[in-house]
Amino acid sequence: MSTIRQVAKLANVSVATVSRVLNQDQTYKMTETTRKKVISAVRELNYTLPERRQKNAASRHHRNASFAIGCILRITKRGYNDPYYMSVLSGAEERLRESGITLSFIQAGSLFSDQDYLNTIFEKPLHGLILMDPLSDSIFQKIQKMVPHIVGIDTLRNEIDDVGYDHLRSGMIATRHLIEKGHTKIGFVGGSGEQETLKDSQRYQGYLIAMHQAGLPICEEWIIDCNWNEDVCLEKVDLFSKKKTLPTALFAASDLLAMATMKSLSLNGISVPTQMAVIGMSNIEMSQYTNPPLTTFHVPKEEIGKVAADLLLTKIKGNHTLPQKITLPIQFIERSST
Repeated sequence: MSTIRQVAKLANVSVATVSRVLNQDQTYKMTETTRKKVISAVRELNYTLPERRQKNAASRHHRNASFAIGCILRITKRGYNDPYYMSVLSGAEERLRESGITLSFIQAGSLFSDQDYLNTIFEKPLHGLILMDPLSDSIFQKIQKMVPHIVGIDTLRNEIDDVGYDHLRSGMIATRHLIEKGHTKIGFVGGSGEQETLKDSQRYQGYLIAMHQAGLPICEEWIIDCNWNEDVCLEKVDLFSKKKTLPTALFAASDLLAMATMKSLSLNGISVPTQMAVIGMSNIEMSQYTNPPLTTFHVPKEEIGKVAADLLLTKIKGNHTLPQKITLPIQFIERSST
């Protein structure tokens, strides 16, 4: 039996895109060409939802269809095409769909600085909200007054349930992998958010801890803040590559930044991993196709979305426990870049 991932691969689109086509989701604009590619792939592979899921969805649809649930995305430079957040969203949508629920809206957190826009989006009452963007304290507090149940995804907010992975530990073990490979000169490529500096990044803090525990020096010139923007990463790594003294390894806080880093190094004639090893984080699908294939850590992205949706539904149905922090495990994937 074919899977939704096989359909997405054949159509050369994301799993989330296939999901939206199958569910006639009009939340996002989509070209007719893309829609036809998905439908063609579905027909060619004869894809259908597994019978068990169809039955479960049908049996639960009546009692759950009245639940109004929204989602606020954390938007990066890639907008609504960031493979990490789209995978998380796909997992959440799949779990909600099994309960007969379609998200009422999917919006970017950056838009809510406009008070009128915020009021318009939340004009209709919601039962719950999946929050992928931590938002500013003032905006979060306004939304919290309007929505009774909120579950966060890597928001680090203590007021609500939160699902994610251990960013601090992931930074430590990624750096330790490079140290175990014999590297003593290790740099860091990461990003700071709109409300924070790079020093607030837990992956960066994990890097610092691992370096300190190994008694290794930290060179400020080898710390690159790209603000989660691959174009900025290309430019900054290009300048970095021209320095007289370079590290022998780089830990990039995401696969997208790692891929941009390797591209820039290659353009500057620096071979990976012969002259510089590179390790990423998240194991997005395209990371296995880089040259060389990227060493990374698999973050269970779709599972994070599913757990968040399950937790939210439990809260909506009356489970009034104290806020929970659920941390899913990551898995090391060694490829050729280190």
